[in-house]
Order: sequence, then structure tokens, then C-alpha cells
Amino acid sequence: MLGESLKQFKNTDNEIDTTKNGSQYFFDEMIHKINNAVHTNGWFTKENVIFSIEQWSNALTKKNLTDWLSRYNIDIQNPKTVGIVMAGNIPLVGFHDFLCVLICGHRVLIKQSSNDNQLLPLLASYLIEIEPGFKDYITFTKEKFTDFDAVIATGSNNTSRYFEYYFGKVPNIIRKNRNSVAILSGNESKEQLEALGKDIFRYYGLGCRNVSKLMVPERYDFDAFFKGIYAYNDIINSAKYANNYDYNKAVYLMSNYKLLENGFLMLKEDTSYSSPIATLFYETYEDKDDLNKKLAADKEKIQCVVSDDFSNSSIKFGQTQSPRLWDYADDIDTIEFLTKNC
Repeated sequence: MLGESLKQFKNTDNEIDTTKNGSQYFFDEMIHKINNAVHTNGWFTKENVIFSIEQWSNALTKKNLTDWLSRYNIDIQNPKTVGIVMAGNIPLVGFHDFLCVLICGHRVLIKQSSNDNQLLPLLASYLIEIEPGFKDYITFTKEKFTDFDAVIATGSNNTSRYFEYYFGKVPNIIRKNRNSVAILSGNESKEQLEALGKDIFRYYGLGCRNVSKLMVPERYDFDAFFKGIYAYNDIINSAKYANNYDYNKAVYLMSNYKLLENGFLMLKEDTSYSSPIATLFYETYEDKDDLNKKLAADKEKIQCVVSDDFSNSSIKFGQTQSPRLWDYADDIDTIEFLTKNC
């Protein structure tokens, strides 16, 4: 029902659809919360907020939910309280963890980021309206967790040390920084490279599923890449993005780094995976076997690998921001954790 109701918000010209489940109140409040999310966080454009809602409306179908949950035996006789510390880098980034806890029959205790605190409480109230029994299973707090049986916490490499200290005595999933990589062969079509632009620029590159690094063959022709992503050139019209572009470019030039750039994206050769906003790192490779070994050694730093046909686990160009319900962050099966450890 929630997925059907969210379909009303798949574009920026919203009109209530009386054929969808929900009420006038939910519709009006959702429009209000979307606007609040945009005003609260300067990185949350209306387009990006609507995009996130659309992905959830597409994911929450009866078929997808059945395909996802049919592989588990969920039979929780003694519900526990699971605390979730949510990130705030992209809209509704913590919704999947929230959904997993409820589906498993546990109580969820939620601490939201101030950067993304508008939409989820309304979605939770909608679920409570559908199923009043959820009222005793959903709690939001702004305080430190004091009564919990397990924790799912998402943050940076720095905050993960605090999480490990504070939550280390209970079953936990603690997520650190991860980034995504695209592997290019030089044979990609313009359409594929344009699709890659979605993986790079959606949410301004702030998500862990955003491509922040390219792996390219020796003597790769970057002109083809720049032509492919040119469709996204208007991203420079965002003041926050443009400020980051100008600042990082100045830092690089003062440090005498060699750059490739096209007026809205810089390419810098670098061994790191986490590139600043408006910058994409790249490395070259000679053969697939060596590259495979490198990626395997660095798997704890990588969220997604994007390519045309590099491996069976690769994601196709343009698909990183449309994960399936069973595409778990950090490749940790959240449902399995909640059913076996709580």
C-alpha cells in the first residue's frame, strides 16, 4: 500500500490520485514534507527528493516484496529493540534499515540525521494508520540510545570508532565510508557513458552508490567520456556544487596537480576511492586479472562496481541509484542479521 501511495509523488507536478491508497491528509503532508526537506538541506533538490521517492515506489511492489522475503524464514517470537543511527547524505537513506526491522517483527528505535529528518516520520505515521499495531514498534528519538538490544549504525570512518565503542557489546552492523567504482574498457557507447553520468551526478555524488572513481585502460581517450557525460553540464548551475568545484580546483592547481576538466567535472589520477564533490578520481589498468585482484583487496572500501561486462556482479551503467530490495549496503544481509542475531 505504501508503494502505491508513493506513486503520487513521481514527478514535481503532483496531483492527488484517488485510485491510490491514502488520504488527502497524507497527500498534503507529503507535499509539505518534500518542500521542508528541500529547505532543510541545501543538497536536497526537489528533483532528487522526488527521485528517491520514485525509487521506493518502484521497489515496494507486492512482487518485489515477495521475491525478496521468500528466501527467508522469518519467525520472531521474542521481539527485540533495534536502534538505527541513520546517515543524512541522501533522501530516505535509512528507510531500508527501518523497513527490514519492521518486517522482521522487531521494535525500531530511530535516531535520524538532522540533514534528513522530514520524510521518514510521515511514512512511519502512514504505516501506523494502515496497521495500528506498528504504533508500539516505532520510536523516534533525538537522545542517545539507552535501551536497545541491537544496533544498525551508518556513518563515516571516524564516527564508526565511536559506534564500535558505544555499541560493541550488542549485536550490530556498523557501516563506514564506501564508494563506488566504474570500470571502462574504451568500447562503451555514448549512451552507456551518458547513463554512467547518472551514477556520478545523482545526489551530487554524495551517496555511497555514486561512482567516485574510474578504472580505465592505459592510454584511455577521456574525450569520449567527457562527450558522454556532457548532458549533465547544468549541474554547475547549482551554487553549492559550483562552490565545491571552484574550491577544489583552486586547491589542486595550487598543489600543481595535473587535472583534466570540462567546466563542471574534474578528473584527477589518484589511488583513493573517495573523491571530493565535483571531482572524479581515476586509475589505469593493464589487464583484467590485475584489476580483479586490486578490487578484491579493496572490497571493504567499495560499495558497487559498475561496468558493461567486467563481472557477473557488476551493475549496469545508470543503475546504481535504483537498488533492489535485496541489494544490501556493504553486502551485509540485514534480514539475516535481524533474524539470527536478535
